[in-house]
Amino acid sequence: MERDQEFLEYVVKGLVDNPDSIQITRKVDEMGVLLTLTVHKDDMGKVVGRAGATAKAIRTLLRVVGMKNDARVNLKINEPEGGTRAFEQREKSVDEAIADL
Repeated sequence: MERDQEFLEYVVKGLVDNPDSIQITRKVDEMGVLLTLTVHKDDMGKVVGRAGATAKAIRTLLRVVGMKNDARVNLKINEPEGGTRAFEQREKSVDEAIADL
C-alpha cells in the first residue's frame, strides 16, 4: 500500500463507526493519483462533514502528502448504495405538489 493510501485509511478509520467497511482503490494515470473512497452509508456524513468541510480538509492533507512524494493526489468519495442525500430532492408531480398545499 502506498503512503497516500495508508494516510487516507488512517484518517478515515479515525472518523467512522464502521472502519471495516472502508474500501480505498488507487489508480495512477497521466493526471496523477486518484484515490476512490467507499464507506458505509451510515458513515457518509462523518466523512463529508457539514457543507463538505471534512472532505475538503482530507483533500487538502492528501495534496500535501502528494507534494512530499512529487505526485498530484485527488480524492473521489463514492456514495454508498442505499445512501441518501439530504439536500437532493426528487421532483414532485403536479398532483403531489397540490396535495402538499
